[in-house]
Amino acid sequence: MSTPVDAERAWQDLQRIRVPQERVYDELERSASSGPGATYTTAGIMWLFIASWGLDLSDRGFWLVLAGYVALLLALAVVANRKTRVRLHRSRHTWRSFATFIAGMVVTCTTIALSGRLTDSLHLPFGSLIQATLSAAAFLLFVGPANRWAMTALRSRGIRPAHGEEATR
Repeated sequence: MSTPVDAERAWQDLQRIRVPQERVYDELERSASSGPGATYTTAGIMWLFIASWGLDLSDRGFWLVLAGYVALLLALAVVANRKTRVRLHRSRHTWRSFATFIAGMVVTCTTIALSGRLTDSLHLPFGSLIQATLSAAAFLLFVGPANRWAMTALRSRGIRPAHGEEATR
């Protein structure tokens, strides 16, 4: 029942499979870290929205600014999604991407709430500008490392090295 196996041929077959897969993961990592443009744009839009809270807008004005904020974020998401050239079934988002998204929301909302309380309790002038700056800074400090952590999991979902292969790398 044993079939003779040519080790060299089996290795070449494995490499023919692995090399394109590694290129796909390289492309996903590249597109995830293709530049800080979308991150800085998102932080800028968030800064403008939070800074607008100090303008004492009417209810109608606030809802208009909120609608503009959501529309800008959605447009940015659509543009960023269209830039991605590689689309893979189930490999684009892992539990780490969802954990990063939830943790980012928690960090950003907590920063907004705490900086708002701080500026209110200290009666600081231009409190909304301080609140916006602190919140955008916390967002920027969180997003970079969190995205790198979320994207490193994609490569580990691929083909794992065979036993003993790790020592040869």
